[in-house]
Amino acid sequence: MARIEGYQPDLGTGESAERVFTQKARPLAFGLPSLDRALQGGLAPAALHEVTPAAMTDLGSAIGFTLALAARALKPRKSVLWIATDFATLEAGGTYGLGCDLAGLSARHLIVVKVARAADALWAMEEALKCRALSCVVAELTGDAPMADLTATRRLTLAAREGGAFGFLLRHRGSRLTSSAETRWRVSAARGEPDAFGGLGRAAFSLSLHKNRRGPTGHWTIAWDHHERAFEAHSLGVAAAALDRQDRAPLQSAG
Repeated sequence: MARIEGYQPDLGTGESAERVFTQKARPLAFGLPSLDRALQGGLAPAALHEVTPAAMTDLGSAIGFTLALAARALKPRKSVLWIATDFATLEAGGTYGLGCDLAGLSARHLIVVKVARAADALWAMEEALKCRALSCVVAELTGDAPMADLTATRRLTLAAREGGAFGFLLRHRGSRLTSSAETRWRVSAARGEPDAFGGLGRAAFSLSLHKNRRGPTGHWTIAWDHHERAFEAHSLGVAAAALDRQDRAPLQSAG
């Protein structure tokens, strides 16, 4: 309508510039038709998204999934900022550059910031999301996650809209607090397939999308190809029934 009426938006720092920038940004597609349809093309750009593990034993999978999203969101001449509290580092370990390389996210484009408190992490994330030099910002929170309430997540959402980056709030534990996040994901490990040599194959994730502002929720099992930086549908074949056990042997007529 603006084009038809000859309207030229103000590209300053006001609300109109923020709206135009957000509209031009592309969603982050997974490359899986059913998942992208649910998200109306992919993860909403210039928005906040939340990731939590289904259980504490799945924390590594939640971190791996977030790394994969950050790798896929990375744009030329931009960087990824990863913010973690000191306690988050003690609980889950620090970000390892070589491991990020092997996961598909080049350590050359990764900036790691460590802070003392959850309040510091939220402040750093809000300020970083306004920076146009970043493709995405990740903030890792542990037991202090209740500080990331509706008010705090609204501030993060507004900052993401201003800067155009993806914001990923990685909670070590699930939260029942209301959030302004566009999507909320619960991640657990899925059984993977070995590679051609019998070693470790691609990482696999069981995803539960339990909040989606753009459409339905659902469950998907996907695999991450770190070489191609691409997601793929994941399924394992069912083994044939063993014939050496009576309870699994086919029935045969005796007469």
